[in-house]
Amino acid sequence: MKEAYIVSSVRTAVGKAPRGSLRNVRPDDMGAAVVKGAIAKVKGLEPEQIDDLIFGCAFPEAEQGFNLGRIIAQRAGLPNSVAGCTVNRFCASGLQAIAIATQAIWTEQAKVIIAGGAESMSLIPPGGNNLLPNPALMEDW
Repeated sequence: MKEAYIVSSVRTAVGKAPRGSLRNVRPDDMGAAVVKGAIAKVKGLEPEQIDDLIFGCAFPEAEQGFNLGRIIAQRAGLPNSVAGCTVNRFCASGLQAIAIATQAIWTEQAKVIIAGGAESMSLIPPGGNNLLPNPALMEDW
């Protein structure tokens, strides 16, 4: 089994939702800035060497919907060969993205993966914009 390493870590600034300085900044743009920063910290890493980008998102809707991982990959200027995907495991979405990336490297399905998470507490309220659970499930909860 191959070893997997975290070789770069980056995060955005923290704002004061919903009235802070980041309240109008899209999560896909913040994610793209983080990805660019992570790549810049790894000497010699070229975007063409990246096999995939996996991002977690607890509420993938509105400004952070439409496959946030793919949009971040595109906004970061990664080649079209970097598919990008979004993982949803609510509060553990970013951690799950890192776990999936690790498993892909361990099993030699990839060599270089960017993984992380994105969430805008300013633009998407806790619980999402329009909670519409399946009525059959609600009867049992």
